Amino acid sequence: MTMRSVPKMRRLLDGMNKGSKMARRTMWTTDRIITTPYEKIEIPNCTVYDYVWENLEKWPEKTLSVCADTGRGYTYEQAFNLSNAFAANLRLKLNIRDGDTVSMMLPNIPDFPLIAIGILGAGGVISTINPIYTAHEVQRLLVMSNSKAIVTMPDKLKTVQDALKLAKINIPIVIVKTNGDAAPENTFCFNELSEDVHVDKSCLKEVRRSPTDTCFLPYSSGTTGLPKGVELSHRNLVANMQQMNNPKIRNHMDTSATHQDAVLGCLPFFHIYGASVIMFHKISVGAKIVALSKFTPDSYFKSLEKYKIDILYAAPPMILLMGGHPASTTETLQHLRSVINGAAPLSSTDVERFLSKVKNGIDIRQAYGLTETSPLVIMPPTGINNYQTVGYPVSNTEAKIVDQDLKVLGPNEAGELLLRGPQVMKGYRDNPKANSEVFTADGWFRTGDVAIADDKGLITITDRIKELIKVKGYQVPPAELEALLREHPAVLDAAVIGIPHSSKGEVPKAFIVLKDGQKAEAKDIKDFVKERVAPFKKIESVEFLDSIPKSSAGKILRKDLKAKYA
Repeated sequence: MTMRSVPKMRRLLDGMNKGSKMARRTMWTTDRIITTPYEKIEIPNCTVYDYVWENLEKWPEKTLSVCADTGRGYTYEQAFNLSNAFAANLRLKLNIRDGDTVSMMLPNIPDFPLIAIGILGAGGVISTINPIYTAHEVQRLLVMSNSKAIVTMPDKLKTVQDALKLAKINIPIVIVKTNGDAAPENTFCFNELSEDVHVDKSCLKEVRRSPTDTCFLPYSSGTTGLPKGVELSHRNLVANMQQMNNPKIRNHMDTSATHQDAVLGCLPFFHIYGASVIMFHKISVGAKIVALSKFTPDSYFKSLEKYKIDILYAAPPMILLMGGHPASTTETLQHLRSVINGAAPLSSTDVERFLSKVKNGIDIRQAYGLTETSPLVIMPPTGINNYQTVGYPVSNTEAKIVDQDLKVLGPNEAGELLLRGPQVMKGYRDNPKANSEVFTADGWFRTGDVAIADDKGLITITDRIKELIKVKGYQVPPAELEALLREHPAVLDAAVIGIPHSSKGEVPKAFIVLKDGQKAEAKDIKDFVKERVAPFKKIESVEFLDSIPKSSAGKILRKDLKAKYA
């Protein structure tokens, strides 16, 4: 699972040599499948719980996670013991059983990994919820996931309680305390459950989970519509972590007595990118995770410098910030060795602006993945200097590009990207219709993204077929906002599209048809939505129309709206 540590410059040069060799041969097969240039991997037949702790004895005293603001944190040995005590109490006191879902509604705190691994240790399934969600949004996810408990912060307790009332369910609430306050009435305290030295951990021997069982249930908008539960198995995540370890693409260095990579956890752990790439994988290789609970430019740049961050996983707004903020200097960014951009594409101009601020030789690449693919599926080799491409399929993974009739296309032809590999999800939970839409008859996963590959097989993402709006990398499904807008007493019909925004990428714009005799101002509409959704989903602008353009089948023609109004 690990590779012998070599000097940084040697590794960069090796990566460049490997990248140049790849550039001289094509990854296309005769039947127009794009194969991987990376060696095939063996996938361990184990659970995520077993995988992340496999090398624990090599670095028990190293820091596993630390709060960027306070310095509060845990060593690997502490994390192992506390998460196991928590797991035992989940079974003994909260009656969690194999396959039960436990929701986590938390910001990036150092306790997050302990809670997540504890849920897995108890035989449970993790489902994550954005902590800025409203009670309306939370109740829907709790019902859809059939959660048997929820873990949250004291300041989110009322939202959770309101969500439970709306859902008409009663499940245990576990509170994570970061200060000395007493736990609120009728809740469990994570700190007490995890620090219980008398708990009988022998109950964990009863856990029976196989690699094919679901272990993580994040919610994604998929290709269209309302959130869908993405069933990721232990095998999906373990396979993806093994794929990240491939010597030609990996960006971490071995943990040793004298070295430990520091990774900034500023992307949310409740998202697959943060959970799998930053949290689970980096624990498996013994890295230090610096948890940034609230992102501000000041806290971000201070953390990069104070904790000597080696590896940064970023979304475009962060790269833009580092390219233009006054606090972004060569000194602030001096420790960065590797920066991987995901969530949304970057332009070469944005990359060059960032590179002007950092030392020579930094590894910066764009990678591609989705919630449904655990997430990583395409990544360039180390040393590549093409900042537009997302690279080649990772080990054990294939790709192809098709037209609207699913006819396979060849080099330099743009079409929908399809994928096949061990990291692709089991499917959407209890949603056969959605599964039939994203899986072809022969088992390929339809990404809904438009891609083009050159004659060597290097893939570039060019557009989205799906109509999701990307606000700072977060997915906003138009269908969700449209359904909500139609609940407004004055609204007859509604449509939502994404329009360009200088710092957020895109923002939602609503088109409204009012009921006969009804009046409403744009502010009324925006406030109605604002009260019911997370801040990143709020409507930025409103336009009133006589009718919403629709196809003969009644589908909203968002492309027509974009062409005319965006």
